[in-house]
Order: sequence, then C-alpha cells, then structure tokens
Amino acid sequence: MPDSSALVLEHLEDKRKNAAVTRNVRLAAIKSFFRFLEYRQPAALEQIRRVLAIPFKKTDTRLAPYLLRDELQAVLDAPDPATRDGIRDRAMLHVAVCAGLRVSELTGLKIEDIDLPSMSIRVLGKGRRERARPLWKPAAAALRAWLAIRGQVAIPEVFVNARGEPLSRWGVAYILRRHAGTASQRCPSLSGKQASPHVLRHTCAMIVLQATQDIRKVSLWLGHSTLETTEIYVRADPSQKLEAIEAVVPPHLRKGKFRPQDRLIAMLKAKP
Repeated sequence: MPDSSALVLEHLEDKRKNAAVTRNVRLAAIKSFFRFLEYRQPAALEQIRRVLAIPFKKTDTRLAPYLLRDELQAVLDAPDPATRDGIRDRAMLHVAVCAGLRVSELTGLKIEDIDLPSMSIRVLGKGRRERARPLWKPAAAALRAWLAIRGQVAIPEVFVNARGEPLSRWGVAYILRRHAGTASQRCPSLSGKQASPHVLRHTCAMIVLQATQDIRKVSLWLGHSTLETTEIYVRADPSQKLEAIEAVVPPHLRKGKFRPQDRLIAMLKAKP
C-alpha cells in the first residue's frame, strides 16, 4: 500500500506534471482514507503508518483571493431581477456572501434550514458542525423573493434548476462565472480576477475582518475549527499592515547632504 501511494504521487509529478499543491491535495485525501482504516484494519497498522508518514511538499503560501466592495456589488447586481433565474441567482449569491458558505453548504441548504422571521439560516458544515448565521437585510429580502416564486418542488433544497433538481457545485460555479463576466463590463477590474464560489467565501471573511478587526469572529462566522485556518485573511488584509505602520514609531533617518569631491567632478567633466 505505501509503495502504491508513492507511485500515485510520483505519477502526478513526473507524468502529469502537476504542481506540488496538487500532489499535496491528493496526499491529503490518501491520508484521510488511511486514518479511516487505522482503527478498522489493525493487521495493516504498520503499512498504514508508513503511508501517514509520507511528508507533504513545501509550497508557496499565496494570499487568499477576494473581491473588493465595488467588485462584489457589481457581481451581486448582475442577475436580472425581472426573470425567475435572475431572482434565484441574486438570492443565491447574496446568501453565499452573507453567510460565507462553502459551495457544498450552499447547494445543501434546505427549506427547513431557513428561519426568515429571525432572518437566519442553519448551516451544516465540515465535520457535521452546525452553525447559525444571521442574514443581512438585502440577503433576506433576496431570499424571500426567491422563495415566493420557487414553487412546489419535490426536493427540499432551496436552490433548484429549471428541472426542479438541486443545483450542483459546477452549476453554481458556472452561474457565478457568467454573472462575473456581465459585471466586468461595469467594473473592469473584475476581468483579471478569479470568480469562484470560494472567492465569495474569502470575500465574506474580509468584510467581517475589516468590520470587526477580530479574527476570532471571522473564524466563528466561517465555521473554522481552528484559528490557524483563519490567519490567511490577516495576511491578505492591507488595512492590518497600515494600522501597524501608523502605530509604530520608526527610527529617525540621519540628516545629511551629499557633497561630491572636486576630483569626482573633474573626472566627470574630463569624459567626452
């Protein structure tokens, strides 16, 4: 088993020419499966531990991509509120940003999870951890508008396609890319930015961080299990660095004036 896992990882790098990030993602999935086997196949414990000992490769730590406020507003305004799909898409995007939802949490949101009188939703996140999220008034209004025309469908999921089936993660990504393309005509800076459901989650995190200046509240809002996961937003927020610069008294710069020597001036004048 360890040899086959190593061969898979080598194939990714040598044959498919994938980056170390892709290798690490695949290795994380392999390790997750072997941790599942660890307590169910004691006879293979030695082999399992050899797989779990395979190290991850070092990769560059990149800043989390997110949308600026005017870019986000352009995306949220892109769906046409005069059409059924536009009302659905507008509600979906508003709820995704407001609650900082993962795409699986967005597609898995059910009617029973919505409490409009209190303007909140119940989210079942990773590790089956539940969290309640209040909705901003615009998000609640957009969601009410969608529920009013959603109609009677056989499935409990909130966001459905034209056939009355739940939207897939690929369907959500496609809808977002389409509206981001439309929004880029109004906001040109969107043209060079990535538009994905997870970017909306990052954008929500940055909004909460800039509003509260508290990483712990960002962690609670997103449903992170540890603060370590949330630290990427502190690195991405330039206002945090500006506050540090303004709070620090830098060393003085020694005053002085450069006075070229006569010999240097004479040498420069002598050159043709």
